[in-house]
Amino acid sequence: MQKAVSLFGGIVLSVALAGAASAASFQESMAKCLTKNANTRDAATVMLQCTANGGKLDGCTVLSDSAPGKGFDKAALCVAQAMPMGDKSGDVKIPMRFPGGA
Repeated sequence: MQKAVSLFGGIVLSVALAGAASAASFQESMAKCLTKNANTRDAATVMLQCTANGGKLDGCTVLSDSAPGKGFDKAALCVAQAMPMGDKSGDVKIPMRFPGGA
């Protein structure tokens, strides 16, 4: 399930900087969120806008969803709850790509 969710830009870097144990835990959270909310065989792209504060994301809203009604918006919001942000703060846009085929 490691390919279940691909993240762009600084998010991947923040996971890498968080350490191997944290990255493994985050990968598990991503897989659970996707399996719980959407079909892993389908593909979608979701853009979130969130506020980063204290190493976490708060107040996330879905800006766009390429597959509305298929649960990827809920999966992305779920993933955002577990996403490590390091010392980043302020408003951030989080693009998520769910490649499907799993």
